[in-house]
Amino acid sequence: MFIRSKLIGCGHYLPNKILTNDDLSKMVETSDEWIRTRTGICLRHIADETETTSVLAANAVTMALKNAGLTSQDVDLLIVATVTPDNTTPSTAAKISGMLGFGAGTIAFDISAACSGFVYALTLADNMIRLGQVKTAVIVGAECLSRIVDWTDRNTCVLFGDGAGAAVLQASVGNGTAEDTGVLSTCLYADGAQFEHLKTNGGVSSTKTAGFVQMDGKEVFKHAVISLSEAAETAMERAGIDKSQINWLVPHQANIRIIESVGERLELTKEKVVVAVDHHGNTSAASIPLAISENIESGRFHAGDVLVLTAMGAGFTWGGAVIRL
Repeated sequence: MFIRSKLIGCGHYLPNKILTNDDLSKMVETSDEWIRTRTGICLRHIADETETTSVLAANAVTMALKNAGLTSQDVDLLIVATVTPDNTTPSTAAKISGMLGFGAGTIAFDISAACSGFVYALTLADNMIRLGQVKTAVIVGAECLSRIVDWTDRNTCVLFGDGAGAAVLQASVGNGTAEDTGVLSTCLYADGAQFEHLKTNGGVSSTKTAGFVQMDGKEVFKHAVISLSEAAETAMERAGIDKSQINWLVPHQANIRIIESVGERLELTKEKVVVAVDHHGNTSAASIPLAISENIESGRFHAGDVLVLTAMGAGFTWGGAVIRL
């Protein structure tokens, strides 16, 4: 018997407040044309004062459980990927488990892997399911990045948005082949030597503040295209599939130029490359599950489709995964 982690439900949540490029042009020296041509972003959603990361995540989890036909009592594991937790401690996952009435025995914890967070969480949950430690897991990418953006820095403030995406995984029996439904492969990496290229300038033990995002855009771009492409290729190799079998590439939504470059390196048509950065901005750990949930809800993704996920973020961390819906 070969255990697979089947994706049985997704959910997402975006704050109601929208910040357009024209809005930003009134705050810093920039323009809609400048932002669109360099990033592909048209607008981003911004959480209000009542919408903490846990609130965004809880809404996404509620939708995902409903779509999976489950309740909070069915969940054995909750992992929240975020760099913007409500509190330093306890975890945002613990807070959500209380908000939604999860059972006292539900495992709940956060991970911090920046924009790769959802792929990291997916890998952890998949491993625990395949080992038989849990049956049903909820993984969430959720961020209130607007809280750590310097709104006077035009190089970074135009990039980021808030939101949350969630997925429900459940143990199912497969044959151990690439034709199985569920998570077919994952791969994870990190290179701390690149720490300074993308970080916040604060932290609990260093400055006693959250700090603001700082980024060396050229270095990030250079590493991102290569890392995203290689992670996708490794995940496909481990899954036993080739490029012709990919229905959708779902890359981290950071910048349209990075997304398009990765698609080109993988020799995929533009129609197979999912783009959500235009109406989300960069939502870090939330970007991939947001894109998956939106496309399932719209009917664009179908049962049996093969998704290749790939992400890279601060750390640097990066990784990939292959899922058959």
